[in-house]
Amino acid sequence: MKLPGTVRTRFTVLYTSLFLASGALLLALAAAFASGSRIAEAVPGSVPERTVAGPAQERIDDLERRLAQADEDQARQILKGSAWALAVMGVASIGLGRLVAGRVLRPLRTMTVTTRRISADNLHERLAVTGPADEVKDLADTVDDLLERLEGAFASQRRFVANASHELRTPLTTMRAALDVTAAKPGPVPERTRVLVGRLRTELDRVDHLLDGLLVLARTQHGAFGDAARVRLDLLLSEALAVRAEETAAKGLTVLRDRENGPADVWGSASLLGRVVENLVDNAVRHNVHGGRLRADVYAQGDAVRLVVESGGPVLDEEQVAGLGRPFSRLGADRTGGERGSGLGLSIVAAITAAHDGVMEMRPGSEGGLRVTVVLPRAPGASA
Repeated sequence: MKLPGTVRTRFTVLYTSLFLASGALLLALAAAFASGSRIAEAVPGSVPERTVAGPAQERIDDLERRLAQADEDQARQILKGSAWALAVMGVASIGLGRLVAGRVLRPLRTMTVTTRRISADNLHERLAVTGPADEVKDLADTVDDLLERLEGAFASQRRFVANASHELRTPLTTMRAALDVTAAKPGPVPERTRVLVGRLRTELDRVDHLLDGLLVLARTQHGAFGDAARVRLDLLLSEALAVRAEETAAKGLTVLRDRENGPADVWGSASLLGRVVENLVDNAVRHNVHGGRLRADVYAQGDAVRLVVESGGPVLDEEQVAGLGRPFSRLGADRTGGERGSGLGLSIVAAITAAHDGVMEMRPGSEGGLRVTVVLPRAPGASA
């Protein structure tokens, strides 16, 4: 039968059960020995023959009965006292068992706390458990070996990202320069050449944008940002909406925003948090329907700041929405090709949010479209 509760609780129950079982067995053996001794005394021939007759013998028999009764009462009292002592020690064994279990499991708790604290930024830390070569130290050494391998893997991945950034941007720059030279040649440029140069530039811009998104995603997942400061998330939202004002007007979108929410300060990287707001607004504008709506608000509630961006569009189900947080995920053909994006926008938002100890929630809009909510911890000392 599986015992409920934590390991400490199960150990306590086990210790208490073993103590009670051994105590009950000892009490049963004591009762059996006491009963056996009384039976041995009652065996015929075990007492001397009567040599006194009359009233004196009756007096002796009465004294023997009283002694036997006294012995029986004493044995009963001893068994009863032993049972009470067993009950009291059974209750005490619960506390003692919990104390012993806590001391036994203390190294495991220390290992758990240390392992939880270790992240991608401090993989150099080790449990470094000292003591005898027992099961606990073997487990700690195994975890240390695992952390060492993870540290090597993360370092290798960071080197790959840095090398890929350099190696991929160089040919892109070379191709863009070659196109500029071709377009700037003296004399009239054939129309077909001019159109081809424009298309190639557009594709190069898309590749460059995709590369930038991949680098931001990798950087964020590693938690590698050192420009942490107090950031006004509401001002970032206003800037993002202002930058896309022309595109919003061209699509006839109605922008809905509550202007009375007040300042909403968070603590983190201004560049990465700005990328969160920009990606959400850009996603809501690009994938909206013509003449649709766009709601964007920032709320400061208690110890959290909520950024909500909702766009119009077709009605989505939960399965479709759940897949949008994965890299390169789009909805159908309307999100592929052209200038519809690389499919990294929401993945980058999710990664940056997680790096800032926040949560991103996605669900279908109340009237179609997508509603994205980003919840971030409020900056320390921010006014409620």
